[in-house]
Amino acid sequence: MLQSAFQRSIPAILLAVASLCTLGASAAQVDVAGVKLEDGIELRGSKLQLNGAGVRYKAVFKVYTAGLYLGQKAGTPEEVLAATGPKRMTITMLRDIEANELGKLFTRGVEDNSPRSEFAQLVPGLLRMGQMFADQKVLKTGDTFTIDWLPGTGTVITVRGVAQGEPIKEAAFFNALMRIWLGPAPADWKLKDALLGKS
Repeated sequence: MLQSAFQRSIPAILLAVASLCTLGASAAQVDVAGVKLEDGIELRGSKLQLNGAGVRYKAVFKVYTAGLYLGQKAGTPEEVLAATGPKRMTITMLRDIEANELGKLFTRGVEDNSPRSEFAQLVPGLLRMGQMFADQKVLKTGDTFTIDWLPGTGTVITVRGVAQGEPIKEAAFFNALMRIWLGPAPADWKLKDALLGKS
């Protein structure tokens, strides 16, 4: 009797195993310079997909990988900035760097890609972001941080899984950060194309 009960349960066990295998297969990953990025993520209850990902080079050196997550695919900077709902930029370091130095580079990137009239309004947020990075001292190879846009909340910067300070509420600030990579003078032209899914 025990044996027949076990035999009856075999199809259910096989079905459960098959379901697990299917789940594993659907959680696809993209390998960017040895960094694994999920093809899709959930952020505050919204499903986001990887729009594009690539590597930021400084001369011949790899500095970090970047991946852009949106609710739906976007092929131009304008579409990325206009997209509604949560968004995420995830960055994983490929070399050790002084966090303060990275903060300064980001500030310069915002300045290079923002209209003069808009830049003055961004300064308070940039000062706060600069302090967040200064507090980290060093970002080491493999460290990850994210820049999230959460409607109704603002821009949340998370370093090594820990949210840094209060959200920066203005949408203009998140868009200014995105222009570091997607603006008219991007940090890396090849990375810009990669984030827009063009390479």
